[in-house]
Formats: sequence, C-alpha cells, structure tokens
Amino acid sequence: MHDPVEEYKQRLAERSARSAHLYRRHVSFGNARLGVAVVAALVVWFAFRESAFTGWWLVPLGLIFAALAFLHDGVLRARVKCERAVKFFERGLARIEGGWVGQGSAGERYVDPSHAYAQELDLFGHGSLFELLSIARTEAGETALAGWLKAPAAPEEIRARQAAVSELRSRVDLREAMAVLAEDVRARVHAEALAKWGAEPVLLDSRAARIWAAALALGMIAAAAAAFTYGIPEIFLFGAAVVAAFAVRYRKRVAQVAGRVDEAARDLELLAAMLKLLERESFRSPKLAEVRKMLEVDGRPASWQIARLQRFVELLDQRDHVAVRALGPLVLWTTQLAFAVEAWRKRSGPAIARWIEALGEIEALNSLAGYSYEHPDDPFPVIREDGVWFEGEGMRHPLLAAERAVANDVRLGDGLRLMIVSGSNMSGKSTLLRTVGVNAVLALAGAPVRARRLCLTPLALGASIQVRDSLLEGQSRFYAQIVRLRRIVDLSLGPLPLLFLLDELLHGTHSHDRRIGAEAILRGLVERGAVGLITTHDLALTEIAEGLGDRAANVHFEDRMEAGEMKFDYRLRPGKVQKSNALELMRSIGLEV
Repeated sequence: MHDPVEEYKQRLAERSARSAHLYRRHVSFGNARLGVAVVAALVVWFAFRESAFTGWWLVPLGLIFAALAFLHDGVLRARVKCERAVKFFERGLARIEGGWVGQGSAGERYVDPSHAYAQELDLFGHGSLFELLSIARTEAGETALAGWLKAPAAPEEIRARQAAVSELRSRVDLREAMAVLAEDVRARVHAEALAKWGAEPVLLDSRAARIWAAALALGMIAAAAAAFTYGIPEIFLFGAAVVAAFAVRYRKRVAQVAGRVDEAARDLELLAAMLKLLERESFRSPKLAEVRKMLEVDGRPASWQIARLQRFVELLDQRDHVAVRALGPLVLWTTQLAFAVEAWRKRSGPAIARWIEALGEIEALNSLAGYSYEHPDDPFPVIREDGVWFEGEGMRHPLLAAERAVANDVRLGDGLRLMIVSGSNMSGKSTLLRTVGVNAVLALAGAPVRARRLCLTPLALGASIQVRDSLLEGQSRFYAQIVRLRRIVDLSLGPLPLLFLLDELLHGTHSHDRRIGAEAILRGLVERGAVGLITTHDLALTEIAEGLGDRAANVHFEDRMEAGEMKFDYRLRPGKVQKSNALELMRSIGLEV
C-alpha cells in the first residue's frame, strides 16, 4: 500500500524548491546579461568615441552574452516545467482532499442530452466525473476517456484495461512527465485534421518524376559549373529552361503539399514529444503492449518517423531565405522536398490516426491509473458473465468528499430484479441512484469503483433522474419524462441486460394513472430481464413490489426532527417508509400548516 498524499506532498515540496532555485538563477543570469550589455556599451563608447582601445573587445563580450543567453533560456524552460509539475501535484492533492472542482477539464463538449445516462449521472461538466478523472493532455486522450464513460466495454476489454491500469498505477513519474511536457497541447493539437491529412491521397506519387527532379538538379549544378569554367552560358540557359518547365508542370501540386504540411507538422511535433515518452516505457500487460506496438511503422518508432518529416519541413521553411530564394529554383528545392514529404506521407501518413488513437488510449488508461493511485482503497470490480448481477457492498459516490459520503449496499440478481426506494425529501434517494449508476460506469469502463466490493455482469445503463420541462420545445416535465422512459424501455430490448435508475417515476400525473402506468412499465422491464431501482414519494407505488413477488423489494431512507431541524443518516433500510417529513419541513421554515 502507498500513501498518495505523502508522495504528492514530498514531490510538491521538491518541485517548489527547485522552482525557487531556478528563479534565483534566472535573476542571476538576467543581471549578468545586463552587466555584459553595460560593459559592451562602455567598450563602444571608449573604443569609437574616445579611441581608448580597439573595438575587437566586443567579440569576446558578444560571445559571453550569447553563452549567457543560451544558459538563461535553458533555466527559463526548466523553471516552466517545474511550475507545471507544481500545478500537477497541487491538483493531485486537491483531487484526493476534495478541492478539485473547477481545476480540471470538465469535458463540456461531450455533454449529450439524448444520451441514456451521461447527463443524469453528471459525467461531464463542472464538478463532473470526467473532471475528477481526466489528466489527459490531448484531445485524443479526452475523447477516448469520454467514450469509455459513455459506453460499456466487453468483459475481456474491461479486464484488459484493469490490468493496464494496475501496471500504470505506480508510474507517477510518467504521469508527471506527460503533464510537464506540454500544458497547452490540448488546445493546439488538431487530431482529426492530422489524421485526415495523413490519410488523404498522395499528390506526388511518381517515382520516375522524383528521380528526374534529382537528376535535373545535379545536371543544373554541372551546367552552372561548365558555364563558369568554360564560358558556355548556353548550357546553363538550356538547363534552366528544362528545370523551369519541370517546375511549372508540378507547380500547383507542390504548392499544395508545401502549404498543407507546414501546419500538420507543427501539431505532429507536439505529439512526437509525448510519443517519445511512451516509447521509452516497457509494458507487461497485453493491453499496453498492444497499444505500444501501434506506435511503430516498419519497425521504426513514431517519434523517429515524425522527426524525419520535421527535417523536411525545416528545409522547406528555408525557401524564404535570400540565398535559397535565389538559387533554390535552379535545383528544384521546393519541388524535391515536396516529393520527399509525399513519400513520407505515403509510407507513414496512414499510421498517424493509429498513433493518435494509441496516445489517446494511453492517456485514458493513465487517467484511470491516476485515479486508482490517488484512491488506493478503491478496488476493481469483479466482472461476471453468467446471468444478470449487480452486487455492491459499501458503495459511495466518488464525487462526494469521503467525510460526507455514506456507504450503502445494493444487491440485484438471483431473482431480485427491482428495488423500490421510498423516503422523504433530501433523505438520499436520488444520491443512491447516482451512486449505483456512477459506480456501474466506472466498473464498465475498466476503472476502480468507490465501494468495498462490486460484482456485476455487463449491463446497458439507462437513467431518468434530471428530467426537466422544456419551454422552447413546449414540453411539460411529465411529457419529457415519458419520452425518456420510452428510450430506456427500448434499451431493454438490446443485446445487454438493462440496469435502469428511475427517480420519482411518472411524477407529475395523478396517483391513479401513476400507479397503473408505473406497474406496467416496471413489470415489462423485469420480464425482459432488466434490473434496477426506482425512487418514489408516493407510497402507492411501494405496493407494486407485492405484485412482483420475490422479484421486487421495498427499501427506504429515514429522517428525524431534532430541535426544529430535519436530520438524515442516509442509511438504506429494508421495507417501505412509514412517514413523510413534508408537513414538519414546512412548519420548520415557518409555514402555518
């Protein structure tokens, strides 16, 4: 067992001390550069104004200033990395201690109101599960993690992710290195555009034309040498005409290649730095080894492949230099580099999407591993493949602080398919549904769960907890709720058994219709093999359990009034609630009822 708090505090103290030391060095180098500049100014004055000594003294001063500038730049870059590491461990401590809300990426772009459970369980947005979990630095990593939270994985994939997370859990150095590497990668790397660029048809694919371009360049050099040596300008002029004709033929495609590769290469450079970190790692788990293998082309690592492209792009950038602008057209400088870029893209371009996918998978796994490291008491769930099961012992909500979260047990399966949860306002009914749902999401994504133990089979998940009316669409809350219920019922017809979580089922209509409609819906779900929980204030709905026999059970939360204040212990108890707190609650705030 490890203590993540102590580990993070120790690393935070070390990085903070290192940052302070680098700041002092930054000040020293700044003062030294200023001193050299002042001395250089004095040398200029006395050498050229007073003629006291030679101006050659400026040469060593210039060299000293350049050396100081180089060293100063290294100190500044090292300090930036230290400051990023400080932020990384501060956020890690905040996640452990409950002060993490608003500090990470909330993943708002993944919010989908039509999703079967994402909005109901607060998977995305401010203070969401995604914000708690994600330490991804790239869009690909965030998208992979969001996809895992929104769709349950197959049992073999869940177990593979669990093994990978177990292996990555203790690799704090890797998570720190990825966090320090590029804090702003997420905003700059356009994964879809990169993958599209790599997969598009090659524009310059003629091997013969590439050979001709090289031959013409060599011939042009020979023609220039002959013209200069033997005074035969006609050879040079003829060669220039041939080269110009060749360049004109490919001009449009060359310009297109040169324009598109520049932007793509800038993003690839950032990805390459992160991929290089991963290439240094050795992995044992099959999942990580498989992902690691995705980072190669022809036995060469992705970072090496990208470095080659970077060299071509750097040479392409030189075409604006005065010398290259004057002489480059004679040797087909831009044309030859465009052919080289397209040859690279033909060989390695299709792999870009695979590299991005691999990086995204590693980042998603690393996010789950970071969560596992920071919550060492959270176990991995047991995934069964027989029947329909959801057995949670000591389950708590992972978004609640440890001192506030109350553990409860929920057991569904082996005949029991439905739990009807009754209780008064604020007693914990909706939180119980979210606790079950969020732990199911974590389990089916391959993550540890906030429970003493959780055993479940692969399940589809459908929830109706936060249904609201819509003024713009002209929908009442009741109509919005039954539309959502229809979608959940449709899920029960799918290949996976359904785990349904329904808060205040059919709230908004009168008791007679509510009782008939609720019983029909629940009976249909149970008969189709679904399992789940519903909550209700209406004690008439608790009678549904009697009609379903052993397949349903009533449970409840209690409350008590102490000194005019309502108290809750949030403990789930068997049976249905025997009293309501509505009148007492109204009286406690001064209403005469």
